[in-house]
Amino acid sequence: MAYNPSSCFHPSFCFLFIIFVLPYFCPTKAQAASHCRTSCGTIPISYPFSIDDGCGSPYYRHILVCSDSGFLELRTPSGRYQVRSISYSDPHMIVTDPFMWSCQDGHHFRATRPFSLDTSTHLTLSSQNDYLFFNCSEERVIVQPKPIFCERFPDRCDSTCDSASYLCRHLPGCSNALGSSSCCSYLPKATESLRLMLKYCASYASIYWRTGVNSPDDQVPEYGIRVEFDIPVTTDCLQCQDMKKGGGSCGFDTQSQSFLCLCNQRSNVTTYCNDHSTTSHSKAGVIAGTVTGVSAAGVIGIGAGLWYWKKVRATAPVTCGVQSNENRLF
Repeated sequence: MAYNPSSCFHPSFCFLFIIFVLPYFCPTKAQAASHCRTSCGTIPISYPFSIDDGCGSPYYRHILVCSDSGFLELRTPSGRYQVRSISYSDPHMIVTDPFMWSCQDGHHFRATRPFSLDTSTHLTLSSQNDYLFFNCSEERVIVQPKPIFCERFPDRCDSTCDSASYLCRHLPGCSNALGSSSCCSYLPKATESLRLMLKYCASYASIYWRTGVNSPDDQVPEYGIRVEFDIPVTTDCLQCQDMKKGGGSCGFDTQSQSFLCLCNQRSNVTTYCNDHSTTSHSKAGVIAGTVTGVSAAGVIGIGAGLWYWKKVRATAPVTCGVQSNENRLF
């Protein structure tokens, strides 16, 4: 049999290869805290949200997505919607629904679909939203001026779609856009009622009330959907974020979803960054970086391995072309 050095591996060389060379070509854990992005476009990303798996609160895992074009999007059962803003002091976000009626549509109504949220999440539709419905079938929907209807039928007051609402008479930004099309205001009790309304109405629009610049009492109507969220407060997270204890970022293990404090180190801890009594834990499967070049130590390791391999090759047993338990790499 002809000698083929390319197929021969001495066990000692394999050992050196694994020890000195392989680690410099394999992915390594990057500094986890630096990989928790703090913004998407112009929108800041803070706890409890994240756009990187393992950061923030597991309650909001995979809820937000930063698109390739740099837009923040909310993922819901009905689709993905662009997030216009997030407030953490008054916890809510404003999202836009591209299927919703807009001033540019006028009386030309497009096919639409109801916006919905996953009821298992900590997200809720705000009570500050008003919903307008256009060209509803009066055979299927009670379209009446609400004050008059409620006087006549107080037990059915909640079922009316108010055709005399302020917003129908003062559409934000385009009061006369509808022309002869009808408009009424109705607050759906759930996603199912919104879906039922759209079955008998041509389209809808959501309008939220934002605080004006002059005073907190100055409320201005704008198109959009206000979604409110909870901020889970835990002792572990507060200690982790405490600057006196290292100023880490709150995160979680992607496999167990247990709490992790993400520090400016190569490993994370289960308490806070300055707690040296706690064993560090690497975040398995979470946000790993890769080495893009071979360091000087790697080059030295390769050279040492080759030198040692040449030295022992003369006395190495010939196992060319045969993979046994003695010469296999793994």
